[in-house]
Amino acid sequence: MSNASEANSAPPARPASLGQSIRQLSDKWGWFVALGALLVTGGLAALLTVVPATIVSALWVGAILLAYGVFEVVAAFQFKDWGRFFLWIVMGGVYIAAGAIAFVNPLLAAASLTLLIGIVLIISGGVRVYLATQMKDTGSWWLVALSGAVTGLLGALILLQWPASSLYVLGIFLGIDMLFAGMGWISTGLAIRRLTDGR
Repeated sequence: MSNASEANSAPPARPASLGQSIRQLSDKWGWFVALGALLVTGGLAALLTVVPATIVSALWVGAILLAYGVFEVVAAFQFKDWGRFFLWIVMGGVYIAAGAIAFVNPLLAAASLTLLIGIVLIISGGVRVYLATQMKDTGSWWLVALSGAVTGLLGALILLQWPASSLYVLGIFLGIDMLFAGMGWISTGLAIRRLTDGR
């Protein structure tokens, strides 16, 4: 009886500390670096071949839209008795159609996505500049204003060169994203190696 009560009163196991978690990854630092190197290589390849990279980006977005549309339709049939059944079917059909268009004509999809990116960047930049004017009592308000101006200018440049810009914008975005992700994984792997060298 006392053994049972002692077992019940035993403190729960403490979670592993950050140091212990890092030590557990010490033998895997090379995998992080290898993944990072692969992403950096892919990012450089995307930047050197922006048109194919743009098409790949459009196809990737199309695959996501198709998958989400199929999910919407399947979900609609799971909730047939719900009043919005037909709304779900229509929404799923729209996503499936958009995904199919991206596969049939990826350049058209890239043009639409590029136009959307340009508009979003202009709006985002304008909002940031406005917010900066509301925080002039802080020392860093001009940095927020500058970032907003640069973002808005980038969006304007994309729209001014549209639809020609749709041939390379998505590819450049994909390449830069892969480069930064790759550098992040490489630095993570090297940091794990450095921290566990003297274990």
